[in-house]
Amino acid sequence: KVAILIDGDFFLRRFRKVSNEEEITPEYTVRAIRTMCWKHARKVRREIYRIFFYDCVPFDKKLFNPISRKTIDYKRSEVYQFRTQLHQQILHSRKFALRLGKLHDDENARWLIDTNKIRDLLSGKITIDKLQPGDLLPNLRQKQVDMKIGVDIASLALKKQVDTIILVAGDGDFVPAAKLARREGVDFILDP
Repeated sequence: KVAILIDGDFFLRRFRKVSNEEEITPEYTVRAIRTMCWKHARKVRREIYRIFFYDCVPFDKKLFNPISRKTIDYKRSEVYQFRTQLHQQILHSRKFALRLGKLHDDENARWLIDTNKIRDLLSGKITIDKLQPGDLLPNLRQKQVDMKIGVDIASLALKKQVDTIILVAGDGDFVPAAKLARREGVDFILDP
C-alpha cells in the first residue's frame, strides 16, 4: 500500500501556478488531488492506503492596515472561504485524512512588506510613501504542520502500515523522517 502525504500550503501555491482553470474551486482542487494520487499509485503499482492533507486552520482575525487606515476582517476573505470549504471537501472524501496545524501571527510585528516591494524600496525604484495597502501582508507562520508530517511518516513506517510513502512538499525538513522510513524498508518518494 501507498500513503500520500501532501503539504497543503505548498501544493496550493504550486497548483495555482500550473492549473489551466481560471477559477479554482475547492471541489476542483480535491478532484485534482485525487487524480494526482491515483496516478502516483498506478505508477508504483500500489493500492492507496490514505491521502493525508496537511494545512492550517485559516486566519480569521481582524487586523488594522496602517496604510489604508482600515481594519481587514480576514474571516470574510476569499482565502478563508476557500480553505474552509476545501477542508470540508477533504473531510467528506473517501481515503482522505485532514491534519490541521495552526497559524501564528506575531503581535509584535503584524505586517510584512511584499518581497518585490522590498526589492524596489532597496533599489530606490520607489519610496516608502508609494506603498499601497496590498503591499502589506500579515506576518503569519504555520505551526505544527511539519511536525505532524514527520510524526505520520515515522508512524506509518514503524507500524509497517505501508510499503511506499509519497511526499508532496517543497522543502528538506523531512529528511530525518524519510531516512527513518527508508531504514524501516519503506520506499520513500518526494514529489516537488
